[in-house]
Amino acid sequence: MSNPNFEQLTAAQKANAEVMMTLLRTAFTGVERLTALNLAASREFFNNTVASTQQLLAAKDAGEVAKLNSELAKPGVEKVVDYSRSVYDLVTQMQKEITSVMEAQYSTFTKNASSAVAKAKSAPVGGDVFAATMESMLNASTKAFDNMNSMAKQLSDIAEANLQVATKAATPAKTSATAAAAKKSAK
Repeated sequence: MSNPNFEQLTAAQKANAEVMMTLLRTAFTGVERLTALNLAASREFFNNTVASTQQLLAAKDAGEVAKLNSELAKPGVEKVVDYSRSVYDLVTQMQKEITSVMEAQYSTFTKNASSAVAKAKSAPVGGDVFAATMESMLNASTKAFDNMNSMAKQLSDIAEANLQVATKAATPAKTSATAAAAKKSAK
């Protein structure tokens, strides 16, 4: 193996290792942020449960318990929607970071492959056949990469739409809980 080829192979291996490290850092950061989000949500749920239980235990009659149940349900729906929004935002940000790294890596790959195809075209005997094959493979991989990006965008759009539907559904639930509490307290 000649020295320039060995240096190219080493450089490619180093670049691939750097990309993998970047992807792993992004994944670990995402897991760390999701864990922190879940821990905060669990702590808030626990604290709210304790406070709600104390309020219910302090109730003096069944009417007050019913009123408290209705009032305590309202913030729960809002918190679930807020939590879902936070998870969605986190996942969307991670997807963008990973896509950015992958696009940069693919761009480098495409440049290198195009350069190799250009060199192969000028090579003696059979270089043009090799170049045509490489060009075809490069075009197919570009199309596949574009399709992957398009699917990721569509999935992101679907998740956003689902979150908006959930948010809209939570609003009537909150409103009906408020109305139910008002009816019970009026009685």
